[in-house]
Amino acid sequence: SVVKEINKINERELDLGTKGSWHDDYKDSAYIFVGGLHRDLTEGDVITIFSQYGEIMDVNMPRDKETGKPKGFAFLMYEDQRSTVLAVDNLNGAKVLERTLRVDHVKQYKQGKVKGEDGEFHEPEEQSLNAKPIIINGTHSQHELYEIR
Repeated sequence: SVVKEINKINERELDLGTKGSWHDDYKDSAYIFVGGLHRDLTEGDVITIFSQYGEIMDVNMPRDKETGKPKGFAFLMYEDQRSTVLAVDNLNGAKVLERTLRVDHVKQYKQGKVKGEDGEFHEPEEQSLNAKPIIINGTHSQHELYEIR
């Protein structure tokens, strides 16, 4: 499985004491892919799990067009790219609601099209950061507030 392969690569790097890391190939992307999500999890649940490794700025959790239920995977963007390394190393292979997560880097993430006022889908004019924490009086609150827009 992909989870086992990623863990083997990490172990080999540690054994060899290599100076660079396979993570370096993804140093220009703050996005990760998360697969194996239980379909009952919400965007807020995913943010809660993954925010232990950094500030989540964007979450895209595709849903079935007919049922509205999540498809079981998501793309997350961290404020700091270094958080992606922590999330991949610590959560790839983790069990959540008896499902094994697959967490991996995303080299080039492209946000999906958005529905315009005309009912047609268009490329977004600017990047959506739908999980960006709300700033209160210039600082984050003691307990981070997240708003899914």
